[in-house]
This record gives sequence, C-alpha cells and structure tokens, in this order.
Amino acid sequence: MKKRARVIRMSGYKVSCQNCSLAGLCLPKGLPAVELNELDSIIKRRAPLRRHERLFGAGDGCRFLYAVRSGAVKSWVTSTNGDERIIGFHLPGELVGVDALGDGHHSCTAAALETTSVCRVPIEALNTLASAYPGINAQVQRLLGEVLVQANELLVLLGKKGATERMASFLVNLSGRLRRRGLSHREFSLTMTRRDVGNYLGLALGTVCRLLAELQEQGVLNVHRRYIQIHDLDYLRAIVGLPVLPSVVRL
Repeated sequence: MKKRARVIRMSGYKVSCQNCSLAGLCLPKGLPAVELNELDSIIKRRAPLRRHERLFGAGDGCRFLYAVRSGAVKSWVTSTNGDERIIGFHLPGELVGVDALGDGHHSCTAAALETTSVCRVPIEALNTLASAYPGINAQVQRLLGEVLVQANELLVLLGKKGATERMASFLVNLSGRLRRRGLSHREFSLTMTRRDVGNYLGLALGTVCRLLAELQEQGVLNVHRRYIQIHDLDYLRAIVGLPVLPSVVRL
C-alpha cells in the first residue's frame, strides 16, 4: 500500500516531452519523433522546487543542465566580501546551468523564485545524442546561443547610464520573452522582488520604486504590488531606442 501511494505522488508531476506545453520553445522544438523519443528517454524529472530552494550552488560539480518547465529561477554570483549580484532571471523554456560547461563546476548559484518545475538533462547523455542526431545538436546550439544573447543583453543593459533606460530595458526584455512563450506580454506578475530587480539593474531599491511610480504617473504602465500592466509598450521601446513592434503599428 505504501509503495502504491508513492507511485501516485510521483505521477503527479511526470511530464513527457511529447505532451509538454513548452515543446515549441525548449530542446524538443521541431524534432522528428525518433529524436524526440531519444531525448525524452534521458530527461530526469523531479518534484517541484519550493520558493527559495536552491537548484545548485557556486562551486558545485555539474552533471545536468536544467530546463525550466514552470515557475522561474534566479541566478547570482557572490563576491569575496559576501556581496551578491543577480545575473539572470530564467523563465519557462530556458536553460539554467550552462555556466558549468567549461570546467564542470558552477560559477553561480541558482534558486527558485516561486514554486518551480525543472527538467534535468544529463550533460554526458545529451552530448552523446547530439553527436548521433543532427536535430538534437541543432537544438542544443540554439538554446546555448539564446543564453549568450541574454548574457550580452545584460552587458548592454548595465552599460546604459540612465536609470530610466535600465528599467525600460528590463521591462521590454521581460515583455518580449513572455510574448515569445505565448503568454501575456502586457499584463504579468513579477516573480522577483523590487529588491531583486534593483540588484539585477544595479539600482537602489528606492530608485526602482520611484521609476515604477513615475512610469505609472505618466500613464505608461499600471503597478499594483507585483502586478504590471503595460499601457504604452512603444514608449518603453523608444526609451531604449527600439522600433515599434510590427503587430502594433497603426496605419
């Protein structure tokens, strides 16, 4: 009886690549059935992480890459004097843990921002499949490329001198990532705190609160606790020098 109960609990979060809603964003994207089945056979799925529960810590050895299935993860580095600096927020369909691909050890720490489910992808098995199947190899390269793009975006963001530019860049980037996932990109709840946002942007907590209040007063967005409703995405894009989105061009 105890064994049966354990199986029931485990089945509650068993998801295959074939029926995952993120198949069009994650590693399975566009794979033929044979390659999809091979990929699914190596992926490990675990119970959801609780809020603040760590996925891995700096210095830990690395045997897996992690694909976020639901929820969100933040990653940060810690300086020698103990100061923490957030270097990324990871959304569903994105990979976490690629920092360890160089020497086999993580250079940062990652933890769940809320209840979060991840798929563990064994690196050794993934490399074997990528060598045998061109589709899987292409998908690995695509996702690693996206990680590099996000890292470059952070460098560009932190290179902006104005606090308003940094905040606008953050909101535009987050909105775009949600849009690519088929989620609402104009109305969403921040999974991270304002302190986390400030840490990521290199801004004081008070500055983050002031900027959000100013944008609300200008009618650009509405803020209620962590809920954000963007009324004028074009305005935010203009602040950072981006063109109007084609889908919202008015003739």
